[in-house]
Amino acid sequence: MRVHIGTDHAGFELKEYVKAELAKAGYEVIDHGAETYNSDDDYPAFCIAAAEGVIADPGSLGIVIGGSGNGEQVSANKVKGIRAILAWNEDTAKLGREHNNANVVSVGARQHSKEEALQLIKWFLETPFSEGERHIRRIKKIAAYENGGSAE
Repeated sequence: MRVHIGTDHAGFELKEYVKAELAKAGYEVIDHGAETYNSDDDYPAFCIAAAEGVIADPGSLGIVIGGSGNGEQVSANKVKGIRAILAWNEDTAKLGREHNNANVVSVGARQHSKEEALQLIKWFLETPFSEGERHIRRIKKIAAYENGGSAE
């Protein structure tokens, strides 16, 4: 599976660790930046690029990393078709995939050890969408609103 990843300085060290560990596990990781540590960089461009990579690459998933993961999740969710979740424990990581068919996970590098963050990401990547009717219905409502319709 291909995985698109993006971060700013706050998640740079974690991104490098995650890339190496996922590559060892057989994932193809596409890095959308930051390419070097720069304490003055901003996360939106990197996270939006990773999310755009997911949309352009059917079947792939994405990872965005920052200090808290909040702004990174918000940025990724601005890309049409992205359903990004903020994972902070096993349930949020797995349920984001099972119930929401999320295609991007956001993790806060300052909130977890690198091992904990990697585990959150693995839970997300390894959990399939449940295909449950109620979940499909809800996702369709979100997509309808995103496309200018109603969420009714």
